[in-house]
Amino acid sequence: MSKRLVNILVPLISVILGLIVGALVMIFSGYDPVAGYTALWNGIFGDMYTIGETIRQITPYILAGLAVAFAFRTGLFNIGVEGQLIVGWFAAAYVGIAFEGASKFVHLPLALIAAALAGALWGFIPGLLKAKFKVHEVIVTIMMNYVALHTTNALVKTVSDGGDNTGKIFPSASLRSEFLENMTDFSRLHLGIFIALAMVAVMWFILEKTTRGFELKAVGLNHHASDYAGMNVDKNIILAMVISGAFAGLGGAMEALGTFEYASVKGGFTGIGFDGIAVALLGANTPLGVIFGATLFGSLKYGALNMPNEAGIPVEIVSIVIAIIIFFVASGYVIRLFIERLSKNKEAK
Repeated sequence: MSKRLVNILVPLISVILGLIVGALVMIFSGYDPVAGYTALWNGIFGDMYTIGETIRQITPYILAGLAVAFAFRTGLFNIGVEGQLIVGWFAAAYVGIAFEGASKFVHLPLALIAAALAGALWGFIPGLLKAKFKVHEVIVTIMMNYVALHTTNALVKTVSDGGDNTGKIFPSASLRSEFLENMTDFSRLHLGIFIALAMVAVMWFILEKTTRGFELKAVGLNHHASDYAGMNVDKNIILAMVISGAFAGLGGAMEALGTFEYASVKGGFTGIGFDGIAVALLGANTPLGVIFGATLFGSLKYGALNMPNEAGIPVEIVSIVIAIIIFFVASGYVIRLFIERLSKNKEAK
């Protein structure tokens, strides 16, 4: 069996197994899985409004998935995507309210650049510690998540003079589009989806078509061999975390400039950055695969909101079903081993 076919089968089998076990959970809990999954489907594709909201939900997942996948491809495990996304959110919102009367062609790109730079800075710190002092990036990035959450909360309160909100961003920095809103019955679908898809192309181009991308992947595969070949290992480790953080920061900008159009004090993490890990794993850490993984997660997150309303399934059961699907997605490596072993047995016979 070809590697490409295995890469296609693994996520499909993972999702199917997750849906089957999720159905069993609903049956044993006394609920109708057919009604539950019908409600899920309607919550995703029921009308133009739900389709627009589903795509809007998918947008930050694409960028979070790209951030995790890029780090994976360069041999790093970036658990700090959540924190990088939060600081990107704040930076975009701050720029969005700081320049009144600016042209949209200047203001919006400036807000997006600020978000990317903020995320890149939050990625630079663990990258530097990893490169210079050999501090494991998992530990540093996890701690940086909490630093990001509480730092941005403090900054929001400072900027808003003790309030919980920085105020609504100016229209010149908004990603909202009247055309997209009208086309989807006034959903919150915004232009960010095109930025996210453009970043998919950017990641592919960097890794597959540039010398720097080749070096980044080589360093990820073997530090010692890369160093022997004359590559600057430390520089590439830092650069990988910076680029990964920039993707995550842009994910925060999608929320700040498109979905909510403000920054507020957060009582906890958004969860998007952590879900980005599963998105990247489901997509086999490839740019196109991330689109598939983000589509699954975004659809489940938004579509599941309809299950309590239409099918009467409690939110707790819905959360269990989603968690089971994620569990099987994360267990894709085991499924891959099973498929490969089955294929070898058939070839041996």
